[in-house]
Amino acid sequence: MTALLKTPMVAQDATVAVISPASTPQSERIESALAALRALGFAPLAAENVLARGPLYFAGSPEMRLDDLHGAFADDEIRAIFATRGGYGSNYLLDGLEMGLIADHPKPFFGYSDLTALQLFLLDQIQLPAFHGPMLSADFAREDGVHLPSLRAALSGQLYTVGAAEGMRVLHTGEAKGILYGGCLSILASLLGTPYEPQTEGKLLFLEDVNAKPYQIDRMLWQMREAGKFEGITGIIFGEMLDCSQSGASATLLEEVILHFFEEFDGPISIGLRSGHVSHSNVTLTMGVKAELNVGKETSLKMVEAAVAK
Repeated sequence: MTALLKTPMVAQDATVAVISPASTPQSERIESALAALRALGFAPLAAENVLARGPLYFAGSPEMRLDDLHGAFADDEIRAIFATRGGYGSNYLLDGLEMGLIADHPKPFFGYSDLTALQLFLLDQIQLPAFHGPMLSADFAREDGVHLPSLRAALSGQLYTVGAAEGMRVLHTGEAKGILYGGCLSILASLLGTPYEPQTEGKLLFLEDVNAKPYQIDRMLWQMREAGKFEGITGIIFGEMLDCSQSGASATLLEEVILHFFEEFDGPISIGLRSGHVSHSNVTLTMGVKAELNVGKETSLKMVEAAVAK
């Protein structure tokens, strides 16, 4: 496997870009989030089209959004890139990505949800680590929206561990090692059968989603399995799975669905890790790095490799 393209570490006073690769954010939430970034010591620069409206629900045309993305990577004064929100639309940028430019100017690119498509394709194609973590509108714009220890550690190259305090619970005990990989389950499933489908095989897999009923989660897992995407995986970490419930059903139905679906899987399975669509304190996970999963009395996910170069 090609070596991970580690980005330079990011100082606490770094200039960071703010872009909208998918849907249009609410301007008032972005103002609040920019203030929160400044309070943390960062110097945020909003891209030209960050508040663009249209066509439809997109934050500008694909060309406009690509210009902002490429510009943020090309500018060496910018040390990290944060998305305002996901929503929908980053899939239209996939065939226009300038891989050479991005590989020549690697830097942390934060996002989740719809941004999973961009992040994992960059990881698969040029081995750029994916920073599955807070965005402006949903996280920085609200109090206690960001898990600061993992954010700071990921940017500075410190190894870190998350566990029960970050929501992790036991579904199936065991230990596993591997390359951490994954993101929003519905986006992973939507990419199957395209030139951009995720390379999950053999990985330590993280899956999360929001507002999906348990049977819909089951259907997406089935689709992933039938596409061969669970072959050789070493362990599975599910996210908080916010509002992934069904009216009138047992509160544990989703957990029962997962255990039933993976009943022949011998590896560890955890659920509840707050990264991505979460109720609060969004944890940063660095996809592409070596990690260790321990599910049992002391359930934890440990990053044993940094995503940045010190």
